[in-house]
Amino acid sequence: MMLPEIKLHGDVDVAALSPLLRGMLLSVAYADGEGGIGLTATGAMNRKFVHWAAVNFLWPDFTAEDLYSMHKVLNERDMPPLWVVRDMTRHLKLLRRKKDVLLPTKRGREFLLDPNAFFDLIATDYLYSYVHDAEREEEVRARLRWWRAEPPPSRF
Repeated sequence: MMLPEIKLHGDVDVAALSPLLRGMLLSVAYADGEGGIGLTATGAMNRKFVHWAAVNFLWPDFTAEDLYSMHKVLNERDMPPLWVVRDMTRHLKLLRRKKDVLLPTKRGREFLLDPNAFFDLIATDYLYSYVHDAEREEEVRARLRWWRAEPPPSRF
């Protein structure tokens, strides 16, 4: 399958322009600086981190004020942008689980040093591979059919 390449042109501060990349960068930096992101017994990110993320991510339409107006305390499930950030950091192997914490990988630390170098990969995977909350996997496959190198097999 041949996907169109996404290439970052110029000297752009992608962390300032991309809430997803910024959330990923902040999460990996937090894990690196705090000895990991704590996990609950069920494997969700702990409330301490979720609160920190709500305050620091600056995700459009998901400010700490907005989220706390709907919830007395914030759990991972109460902050939808965190779902995507967690999925993408896991998928790209920037964070790994070790017992009850998420820790940065070697690749995650490389990401911290040069996040722009990862933009092309993050954008491509998010746009063409990521199964969004409102989608089914079949819908993603249907979206990808336009970029197949070979024609789809005939059913007849």
